[in-house]
Amino acid sequence: MITVRNLYKRYRTAHGAGRWVLEDLSFSIPQRLSVGIVGANGAGKSTLLRILAGLDKPTRGEVERTCRVSWPLGFGGGLQGTLTGRQNAKFVCRIHGHEADIPERLARIQDFAMLGAAFDEPIRTYSTGMAARLRFAISLAFDFDIYISDEATSAGDAAFRQRAADEFRRRANEASVIMVSHDPGTLRKFCTAGLLISGGKAHWFDKLDDALQAYKETVPQ
Repeated sequence: MITVRNLYKRYRTAHGAGRWVLEDLSFSIPQRLSVGIVGANGAGKSTLLRILAGLDKPTRGEVERTCRVSWPLGFGGGLQGTLTGRQNAKFVCRIHGHEADIPERLARIQDFAMLGAAFDEPIRTYSTGMAARLRFAISLAFDFDIYISDEATSAGDAAFRQRAADEFRRRANEASVIMVSHDPGTLRKFCTAGLLISGGKAHWFDKLDDALQAYKETVPQ
């Protein structure tokens, strides 16, 4: 379960403290329940995902995790351009405590990313699509109770997007998902409940379609 209590978030600017991006959010997401997060551009959806994943910290309040929570699938941080794909993947495996089975996990990453010989070339030589494939493959090398996705399956070329969507669907059937997507069809494939972020506040809906309808009503006609 993930429990959010009285969460506030804002970022400092050159002029001091900025506006509140998120303001006094409190909710719980149990395991085995998949949630779609909806809201306008700039509402704070991706900020909330990063906080839930532990990549960012709230300004106030707290997030309690009592299960294994992924970082956002395909997250672009942490990869070093001077290192090869293999070296980056090996480093991620080590920092997550998988020293004993690194060869097996590297094989899974290499197979899924479909980079060929480029797996042993520096990341800085990769195209955007190649880097996206590697990031997504690394994300899927680990098993989590809750997977976090911020438009992750939209990365890469058409063939890889389908491959990523199929694998993500398999993982979602075994765990649960917290997902941001601007495509209602994608959310409906994976999620049953919804969370609307609007005006810095979070509004919980037991049914995803109710969240989508509430979001639609916030959009100027």
